[in-house]
Amino acid sequence: MKRISSVIVGLWLAVSCWALHVETMDPILYPATEVKDGVETILLFQDEIALHLTEGATDVYRVPDNTVISSGLEDFYPDEGTYYIIVGGEKEYFTVISYKAYLKGSTFKVDVTPKCRETILDFSPALTYMTSAGVTKTLNRHVSVYYTDIGWGESDWQDSAAVYTGTLINNRIHIPPFYQSTDFVLLFDSAWHEALNLPLDTAYSMITTPIAVKSHVVSTVTVRGNGSERSNEVDRPTDAHVLEARSAPLEVYFEAHPSPMVLYNSWRISRGNEVIATRSDENVRYVFTTNGGYTVVESVANDKCPCHTDDGDCEKDSTVIKLSVKESQLLVPNVFTPNGDGQNDEFRVLYRSLRDYHIWVYNRWGKLVYESTDPSKGWDGNIGSRPAAEGAYYYVIRAIGTDAAKDAGYHSRQAYEKGKLNSDDAYIGVYQLSGDINLLRGKNK
Repeated sequence: MKRISSVIVGLWLAVSCWALHVETMDPILYPATEVKDGVETILLFQDEIALHLTEGATDVYRVPDNTVISSGLEDFYPDEGTYYIIVGGEKEYFTVISYKAYLKGSTFKVDVTPKCRETILDFSPALTYMTSAGVTKTLNRHVSVYYTDIGWGESDWQDSAAVYTGTLINNRIHIPPFYQSTDFVLLFDSAWHEALNLPLDTAYSMITTPIAVKSHVVSTVTVRGNGSERSNEVDRPTDAHVLEARSAPLEVYFEAHPSPMVLYNSWRISRGNEVIATRSDENVRYVFTTNGGYTVVESVANDKCPCHTDDGDCEKDSTVIKLSVKESQLLVPNVFTPNGDGQNDEFRVLYRSLRDYHIWVYNRWGKLVYESTDPSKGWDGNIGSRPAAEGAYYYVIRAIGTDAAKDAGYHSRQAYEKGKLNSDDAYIGVYQLSGDINLLRGKNK
């Protein structure tokens, strides 16, 4: 539409230049704004048009370039029909609405329908207009909803300012769910009000009975040893908040923090596509002992918002946590130097994700000088309270990783000698190792 704004701004100048035979009333100029609603063009005036100009039997409205606005009505009032302007000899239709008059005559009502995954706001009365085809339609309006939501702080739920802006479709808007009782403020058609020099149109309401639920889970890993100390365990848990790619056993405490309307908690722990554990406690402690990727799902519900596990509906109200445990590993050095310099002072294996371990160390005459079932510990090079002699010693290690089959056991010496161990699925995670370890003291510190 061309120069719609000038239709209003130029009315006074146009009227003052007319011939004397034109009967006029004192014009009152009102701001207007153009709105596109689908194929319809809506012209919103601030108020009713208190202007009547006649030229013969026809109401005529002119602007300086002689573009004509014409109607067959006696007066140019909003909501009484469809109007048009002549542009290049063609009619361009538009609908006129007195927005301020609509506001004056309206007492807004807001109906709130809380649901599990959204809140529905219905408004009345509607802002209607008649199309060029004579069909009454509702003009889609813009609204901003300001309210207080809850957000997770450092250790608990805290009030958090929230705003949702959208368009009323058939006088209804769908906004995110409310998780607590709250007042809310609605601002309508801010852009229209600015264009029409009108104060903001504000409505107030509240919701006292929300039904939506959600939860926040804090996961805490059991740390092994000081994070900065030297260790022979590869990828051991050293950070209480890091779940990814760790050595087993990985013990994690899952602490749920539900929103106010939660009544029930449920947990599902899966390895790949296999569900390995379910719990109904609010908080859960679990030890992951097998390598692979895990998914921990905490779902919350109440009587109004149930959790339907069969159709996957729980996932919509769930907290999903991903974690992983690495495959086993066992490496043995061939030399150590127990001279007190703080480097390589113990005979220690390098390991990861072991669930069973046993080591024996013998001297050259077959006497047992060291034995342990703890892979995190090592031989310090002493026999009793006396330093062992330098030279070669013989070790035997039997270990089973967390990635081995549940019923995995040790295999025959022949299988070991043929190199089949750890080269076949049947032997994954099974370690039967033996060999020489050289004790070199060198220069004492």
